[in-house]
Amino acid sequence: MRTTPIPGTARRPVALGSALAAALVLGGCGAEVEPDAKESGTVTVKRCGEPVEYTVPERAVAYEGGSADKLFALGLTEHVHGYVMPPANPPVTESPWASEYAKVKMLSDDLLNKEIVVEAESDLVVAGWNSGFKDERGITPEILDKLGIQSFMHTESCFNYPGHPERMSPFEALYTDLERLGEIFRVEDRAADVVDGLKKRVAEVGNKAPTGDPVPVFLYDSGTDQPFTAGNQVPPNDIIRTAGGRNVFDGLDERWTQVNWESVAEAEPEVVVILDYGDQPAQKKIDFLRKSAHTKGLPAVRKNNFFVLDYNEGISGPRNIDGLEKFGTYLRELKG
Repeated sequence: MRTTPIPGTARRPVALGSALAAALVLGGCGAEVEPDAKESGTVTVKRCGEPVEYTVPERAVAYEGGSADKLFALGLTEHVHGYVMPPANPPVTESPWASEYAKVKMLSDDLLNKEIVVEAESDLVVAGWNSGFKDERGITPEILDKLGIQSFMHTESCFNYPGHPERMSPFEALYTDLERLGEIFRVEDRAADVVDGLKKRVAEVGNKAPTGDPVPVFLYDSGTDQPFTAGNQVPPNDIIRTAGGRNVFDGLDERWTQVNWESVAEAEPEVVVILDYGDQPAQKKIDFLRKSAHTKGLPAVRKNNFFVLDYNEGISGPRNIDGLEKFGTYLRELKG
C-alpha cells in the first residue's frame, strides 16, 4: 500500500448495525489498568519476533487509523496522547471510534517522523513497518530505542521487517497485536474478550460463505501504468478468502505489491475490490478501469462488479472485520 499521498461510489458513511454497535461497545469505555501496573516493572513482549521490555505507556502516539483503532478497541484512550493521520486516511469522524479520537490530539496530518513523537514527549509509538516506521524518514524502532521511546509494530508488517522476521496470516497478526498490546498495557483480559469477539464474527462470515469454486477477485489499490495490489500477506487477502472469494494474486508472497495489467487480464477477475483512500476517491479508480484498454474487457468491469473497501478496512486493524462482513454480504448477494 502506498504510504505517500496519492486511496461507482462516493465514500460510504459508517455502516450502522451489528458491526458498528459491537465496535462502539468495545471502544465506549476505558479499560481498567491494574492499579499497581506502574509498580510491576516491565513486561517482555515480542516486537516483530524480538523480545522487548515495556513499561506501561501513558503518552502513546498512534500512526494511521489501524494503530489508533487497536488502542481504542482495548479501551486505552486515557493512555493515548495523540495520533498522526496522513491524507490517505479517511476522516476520523467516519470511524466507529470517532468519540475517542475527539478526546486525544491530532499531532499531524502528514507522515510520521521522529520530531513529532519527540515533541509530543511520547512514551510509545504504534505504527507499521514501511508505513509509519521507515529508515528513509529517520524513524525506526532502533532509533526510538536509543531515544528511550518505546515502539510497537503491527505484526502483519513484520513480514518484510529486516532482522527480526515474523510471519503469520493477516487476521492472526491482528489478534496477536491486540493480545500483545493487552500485555503491554496490562489489560490482558480485555484484549482476550476483544479478540474472542472478532474471531466469532470472522467464523460467522466463513460459515455463510458461498459454496463452490471461490470467486476470483482483483484488489485495485492504485496505479495506471502498472497496478498496485494485495499479495497474500495483507488483510484483504484474508477478507477475500474468508468471504468465499479468491484473491487472484494470493500466490504472491508479498504484502502490497506491483504487478502488470497482463497478469490481471489473464486472471479474469469476476469482482474488483477498490481500496478507497481519503485523497483518491474510489469512483476515480472505477472510471479509469472502465476506460482503460487493459481493463474495460475484464468480466468484473463488464458486469459492474465493484466493491469499495475503506482504507481502514484494508490496513491492519479491528475494522478489517467490518470490511469482511460487508464483503461477505456482497459476495452472497452476487452469487444469489
